[in-house]
Amino acid sequence: QVQLVESGGGSVQAGGSLRLSCTVSGPTFSTYWLAWFRQAPGQERDYVAYISPDGGTTIYGDSVKGRFTISRDNVKNTVYLQMNSLKPEDTAVYYCSARRASSATYDYWGRGTQVTVSS
Repeated sequence: QVQLVESGGGSVQAGGSLRLSCTVSGPTFSTYWLAWFRQAPGQERDYVAYISPDGGTTIYGDSVKGRFTISRDNVKNTVYLQMNSLKPEDTAVYYCSARRASSATYDYWGRGTQVTVSS
């Protein structure tokens, strides 16, 4: 059973920074693609960033490029999302997710952590 637990959310003023963490249980962490998604009130869940199993490939949504950085530590079984220059429109619940390399969909999800950015 794969379990994901996010932490690091909170409230910050526009222009500030936060770092989200997600710890993933399971013996094969280093084989998963990992991602951060977010969902704002009244909107669909949307992807923020993906990272490959070895960390060598990262992909970002257009709205966060240049401001957010996804990274992973395959020893600590943890994926991070460093968020800089935060904007009020970044306010959302942020979810960590994982998929096996053989799967086309993200099958494992955390419960989410709230990020609120005030102007």
